[in-house]
Amino acid sequence: MNLTDVGRRYGRRRPWVLRGITLELPRGALVRIEGGNGGGKSTLLRIVAGIDAPTEGRVGGRPRRTAYVPERFPAALPLNATSYLTHLGRVHGLSRAEAARRAAGWLERFGAAAHARTPLAELSKGSSQKVAVAQALLAEPGLLVLDEAWTGLDAAARAELDLAVAERTAAGGTVVFVDHDPRRLAGAPDAHYRVEGGALSPVLDPALSPGPGAGLPYVRIHAAGPPGSTPPPGLAGVPAPGGGVLFTIAAHRSDAALRALLTAGPPWHIRTVEELP
Repeated sequence: MNLTDVGRRYGRRRPWVLRGITLELPRGALVRIEGGNGGGKSTLLRIVAGIDAPTEGRVGGRPRRTAYVPERFPAALPLNATSYLTHLGRVHGLSRAEAARRAAGWLERFGAAAHARTPLAELSKGSSQKVAVAQALLAEPGLLVLDEAWTGLDAAARAELDLAVAERTAAGGTVVFVDHDPRRLAGAPDAHYRVEGGALSPVLDPALSPGPGAGLPYVRIHAAGPPGSTPPPGLAGVPAPGGGVLFTIAAHRSDAALRALLTAGPPWHIRTVEELP
């Protein structure tokens, strides 16, 4: 996905919130956006997600399945959690049965299964935020945009969302996020930008590295799949001597890669997991 010379303002008499933004969002990338309050972070994320349109410039290559989680979820809807999630799954093209199955699975993962039949308007801030995150993940989006999505979640749910982000990027999805905690996914992003004065500039992070041996820890996974099987989406490997496939994965994504291999249908057999120097 790419943004070219994108600008945005609200009303003719108001100053530009963003101007001249150019940004490439590669498939499988994890991108962090930071900036001061009122600086345009949320505006940029809404443009990336397709919620708002730019006043000028163009946006191209947005995946068909794009999902967005705002900081505050509009919970005053005449639906309960399950019916809302099932409806959103149907909007994304899932069958009703599959949408309901995934809705139940995500509510369980985020510790909100007990609220499956609770009307959205009666949910607490934390529980409604869990529903907001679940609606974004259940259709396995190619682009996931998170605007302070961890706000209001308990510690277990925040950790689960961290894992879900790693799973999305390991599967080839692009994730763009803003979070007020500088430790959120520290060392994991492939790119880091700051919005300031309506402009976007890269943040140089010495922890980021282009590959093994350059500072970022990697692991090598030796796995064997059933005859004729191909690796799960987003995982690319090379044939291993003696059989199987070798996957070289950034350490912060290794758990998600292992999970993808072990939960593939049929599952892969993990022979060894080795940290690279």
